[in-house]
Amino acid sequence: MRFDYQTVIDKYYPAGTRLRDIYMRHCRSVADKALEIARRRSLPLDEEEIEAAAMLHDIGISLTDAAGIECRGSLPYLAHGYAGADLLRREGAPETYARVAERHTGSGLSPEEAALLPIPPGRSYMPETLLERLVCYADKFYSKSGDMAEKPIERVRASIAKFGPAAASRFETLREEFS
Repeated sequence: MRFDYQTVIDKYYPAGTRLRDIYMRHCRSVADKALEIARRRSLPLDEEEIEAAAMLHDIGISLTDAAGIECRGSLPYLAHGYAGADLLRREGAPETYARVAERHTGSGLSPEEAALLPIPPGRSYMPETLLERLVCYADKFYSKSGDMAEKPIERVRASIAKFGPAAASRFETLREEFS
């Protein structure tokens, strides 16, 4: 039995709201890119799993305080990954989807990087599985603000490089795997 990801989205992102429009446009773009990569690279992943994971990867943004994208929660934006994972677990989503949400931030976060951030310790924030890495990579090409168009690789690299050489190196590893 497949998990009905749209029911969870509908519960936290009401129809007719700007936040839902932003969420759906971003996640649909990420899902489409992930599916395109999977097809082009003949990745051994189920397309329905790719779509569901990509559509749910940012489910936690509504719990954060990011007024520019209509998020009115109380958590810092960086928390959206683990908060989304916790939400998905409460909603009975497969652990596979929760882990994609938890591990898609940046190009992943090393334990050392995570220890310096306001996120729960003792969790893995590095994308490990093929699905986790794929959604993490596809996500880097789309913002939830501005024109939301696909970013060129140079802009993605520059954005990731701001977080240091380790993050940039991890992104290049993902690029090599999926480009």
